[in-house]
Amino acid sequence: MDSLELDGCSLTIEDVLQVAFNPAKQVAIKPEAQARIRNSAQAVARIVAEGRVAYGITTGFGAFKDRLINAEDVELLQENIILSHAVGVGEPLSAPLTRAMMLIRANTLAKGHSGIRLEALQALLTLLNCNILPVIPRQGSLGASGDLAPLAHMALALLGGGQVWVEGKQVPAAEGLKSAGLTPIHFTAKEGLALTNGTSLMTALGVLAVADAEALLSTANAAAALSLEAQNGTLRAFDERIHQLRPQPFQAETAAEMRRLLLGSQLTRPDNSPNVQDAYTLRCIPQVHGAIHHAIDYAKSVVISELNAVTDNPLLFCSGDEEVEIISGGNFHGEPLALALDFLAIALSDLGNISERRIAKLVDSEPPAHTYPPFLARHGGLNSGFMLLQYTAAALASDNKTLAHPASLDSIPSSGNVEDHVSMGPNAGLHCQAVLANVTTIIAIELMCAAQAVEFRLRSDPQLNLGAGTQQAFERVRSVVPFFEKDDFYQPALLALIQKVSEGDFARLV
Repeated sequence: MDSLELDGCSLTIEDVLQVAFNPAKQVAIKPEAQARIRNSAQAVARIVAEGRVAYGITTGFGAFKDRLINAEDVELLQENIILSHAVGVGEPLSAPLTRAMMLIRANTLAKGHSGIRLEALQALLTLLNCNILPVIPRQGSLGASGDLAPLAHMALALLGGGQVWVEGKQVPAAEGLKSAGLTPIHFTAKEGLALTNGTSLMTALGVLAVADAEALLSTANAAAALSLEAQNGTLRAFDERIHQLRPQPFQAETAAEMRRLLLGSQLTRPDNSPNVQDAYTLRCIPQVHGAIHHAIDYAKSVVISELNAVTDNPLLFCSGDEEVEIISGGNFHGEPLALALDFLAIALSDLGNISERRIAKLVDSEPPAHTYPPFLARHGGLNSGFMLLQYTAAALASDNKTLAHPASLDSIPSSGNVEDHVSMGPNAGLHCQAVLANVTTIIAIELMCAAQAVEFRLRSDPQLNLGAGTQQAFERVRSVVPFFEKDDFYQPALLALIQKVSEGDFARLV
């Protein structure tokens, strides 16, 4: 059976995506990590036995950090944090996002600095391996102290509380556990805190967003290349020599990608054309798409670092002589992810902006001479053509401008002003998700319009050839979107194309 072993040190984005989207993928803990986990749990037991003051183990949480807990109540304290913190609201997280979040949390705890017992961690992985997923509301986390409310809902299922998904249906957790032959567990010292205190939701949002953004940017390059052919554009702006003189990350790579997509095209202007340059939305594709690629790459680097980070508090440091030092810090703070996700949302919004402007040119009332009719309608007036597709793209581009307002700028103090600066990273991630959905639709609209415009050109001169990559893009559009001779109900074709774009069908060309 296909499996993944966690050690807290080597989890990759590809690993997370495989587990997120493949419920058959089984997850276990490497033996060396099991040893670290046991040592850490034993250290917590010694702290309790010795009556030492340790945040969240023998004290309360947040503003109650100075309230000492009686030894007989330390286990009740850990269950209370789950019950009291599981107050999220809103629509549930998707199954892939939930699975990613559970995996990332387990990998963090496998590092061996959190004090959780191996049995408790294995119980979490058993739920994941059985695809019994906690129902986790999407709203309620401030991104410091980590993703408390969402992770509390995750941990609540281990206690037999809340709701879980079983074969696509919501059922009470106790019932869901029983259906798989499982029983609820009880937490010991530190375990409730270890499970709830960290950046697992933010990181999971980042993993999925980066993966989707990479595929969408590749699709946007293909759409832009097809638009350039529709507009009878020039390849001169993609000349390698231009981009060697401005070595911004991914600018030259984007120009090279455009050259590959358009290799062999006969729908572009010759180099000796008196019309020497195109509008910015075509001419500046390497500069704009390249900068967006750089933003995606930055967000990806932050996510990669976070996947194998320890993000709860306090942390245990065990030495070989059974001495243990417990240190309170702030690794749960989501600021690195919040800033990266905000930046990613801004970059993706601009990807939608430039695409919408290319769409506007494709449906212009004065298209390039002898190419295609206004609004891509053969009999304009009687037919509106693709006029309203641009309206939809414009509405979504405008929506993105609101969604891309940086969530990380909006800190609201909590817990009696003890937790007086928070990241709002989950909001940044959720906004980024919404931006991605909008831009996916905008890019699909560009592909639909560009294919219609290109086909007008091909029908007027069937001897013309598309580029190596744009031919593939054109054929994939045509697999779900026909050429429209007259006005029709366009939405079903558009929705089918959006689905193909969201599945990455246009991200694997040439």
